[in-house]
Amino acid sequence: MDIQAAKLLLVEKILNVRTEEVIEKLNKILDKEMIVGYTTEGKPLTKKAYNKRLEKAEAQIASGNYLTQEELEKESENW
Repeated sequence: MDIQAAKLLLVEKILNVRTEEVIEKLNKILDKEMIVGYTTEGKPLTKKAYNKRLEKAEAQIASGNYLTQEELEKESENW
């Protein structure tokens, strides 16, 4: 089965769901697995991975591990 056929089958199943609980579970799974961005290398990022990267960046900033705009401009002159 190709991806389009699998999607259609899934849509049909979702349309037949009768409880809100099942829809909420499906929604949580999709939220967790949906691609929300891409790395600079072009690799997809899920919401969970994206948030993890944000937390890491915030920790680096809090610890003073970052470059100012001026430092980055000076460094980029050597590229």
